[in-house]
Amino acid sequence: MKWVAWFMEAGDPNFGERNMRARHLTVVAALLALIGTGQAIGAEPTAAGLWQSVDDSTHQPTAWFLIHDHDGVYEGTIVKMYLKPGESPSVVCDQCTDDRHNKPWQGLDIIRGMKRDGMTYNDGTILDPRYGHIYKAMMTLTPDGTTLVVRGYLGISLLGQNQYWTRLPESAYNEIDPRFNPNRPATNAAPKTPGATKPENSARR
Repeated sequence: MKWVAWFMEAGDPNFGERNMRARHLTVVAALLALIGTGQAIGAEPTAAGLWQSVDDSTHQPTAWFLIHDHDGVYEGTIVKMYLKPGESPSVVCDQCTDDRHNKPWQGLDIIRGMKRDGMTYNDGTILDPRYGHIYKAMMTLTPDGTTLVVRGYLGISLLGQNQYWTRLPESAYNEIDPRFNPNRPATNAAPKTPGATKPENSARR
């Protein structure tokens, strides 16, 4: 088939110009594709998302945490609890001494002030809502973005303990309280009907 190409080049005076233009377009398209691939490969995962902790002994889930990014500062909230028999779902942080005092555990910010440095997060704190104790904390994200190592400590990070949280899939957002779900669909309030009946005054009951 080489002779076909040679014939087209010889018989068409504009063929060379069009061929060169086509080659330029091909090179540009390849560069754009390469740039896009590089951005996708170079984009690091972050700690933002939904995470599950498990009991070290039973390996059963204990809670879900939603970590969100507030302009570069990461915070973590309890959004689901796995209660043991006899435990109350309405437990509050009665031992807390700051603004979280008597706040329900579910919806409580236990991680605050985490600042990202690549795959590591430092300068944060973590709250133990059972006793109201606040510890220094750091987090480390694995390269694949699926495991978050959360470490609380006293004084220096060597004197601490790790927890290993597992990232949950996007579908898990549907299982948490809508109040804490950042992906919940927007709902429009129903328009008021003119002349609608006013609510009954409780004093008349």
